[in-house]
Amino acid sequence: METTSPELDLDKLTAVRVLGRGAMGTVFLVYDREADPSARCPFALKVVEKSTLHAKFDADRRARWEISVLARLTHPYLPTLLGSHETDELLAWAVPYCPGGDLNVLRYSQNDRSFSSCVIRFYVAEIVCALEYLHRIDAGRRKRRRNLTRLISLVSDKGLKKAKSARVLPVSRRKPSFSNGERSNSFVGTEEYVSPEVVRGEGHEFAVDWWALGILTYEMMYGKTPFRGKNRKETFRNVLMKPPEFIGQRTALTDLIERLLEKDPTRRLGYNGGATEIKEHAFFRGLRWDLLTDVLRPPFLALKEEEPLTERITAGGTDIKEYFRNLRTQQSEESVPPSPLPSTLPSPSSDCRRNLSLMEF
Repeated sequence: METTSPELDLDKLTAVRVLGRGAMGTVFLVYDREADPSARCPFALKVVEKSTLHAKFDADRRARWEISVLARLTHPYLPTLLGSHETDELLAWAVPYCPGGDLNVLRYSQNDRSFSSCVIRFYVAEIVCALEYLHRIDAGRRKRRRNLTRLISLVSDKGLKKAKSARVLPVSRRKPSFSNGERSNSFVGTEEYVSPEVVRGEGHEFAVDWWALGILTYEMMYGKTPFRGKNRKETFRNVLMKPPEFIGQRTALTDLIERLLEKDPTRRLGYNGGATEIKEHAFFRGLRWDLLTDVLRPPFLALKEEEPLTERITAGGTDIKEYFRNLRTQQSEESVPPSPLPSTLPSPSSDCRRNLSLMEF
């Protein structure tokens, strides 16, 4: 596992509680007993068992891909890799802990399970910036890969003059992408967010992210996704055929959503100009993009816990390796760790931000 991140020592880490579970692994809230005995700076640790990964090659590849991507990220709206560790039994990697739950949990805490236009503007703007960064580094990676392929091809042709060139990348037979000439045919994600081109199996590019952004924005506005059906077949039929439904008077927000949910990816907002094209939409008119990262107080803050988390942490904890040893001996799937509790911990980067109000950026 090749990364530039520090090597974690699982024997020095104590798990406070389980933050979440998925098909591929378990995420813990942990702290380093030696470097941080008072547990003031805990972090999230994702751990998967090798036995599970070896049974699923795609899962193993996806886990290692996730680690490699995190190792390259340096953006305020994206997690970074704090460290990783691999044993014969486990594969683990750490990222900063962000208290308060995710955006969906926050949305469900609202009375009508939706956000105001001002709140949507703030969170969508952050997502646009994060996607812009991801698209930029991915485009750079693909460009370097193509240059390397050309170099290898050139060297091979010079060294083996009798060999006929038969190196044709599969992507070269497809329609060219607006940014890098390559399309992907992989599918990972929630079916309600799948774009029409993915449903049709045409291959896809960065435009699928702008479609997903449109779905998310619609869900933030109405509390539900626009194309959900009774089953997957009906959902996909709606994705292909049904236009998004809007209530009331048309606004800049509904126009943004409608243009992001254009069925034809070549006509979708963001296809030609990427994030810059979306930033110029009327919904974001007047927004100070240069001050967005300086906003100290977002629309919502993490709920505070009655009892400081550090008091409970120092009282005990669970050894990571011991946790999985015990898990393997359990006879019933109903024996699970305690449910996570809300946290009072501040964001690790909050002390470094300016005291800028939400309305200033």
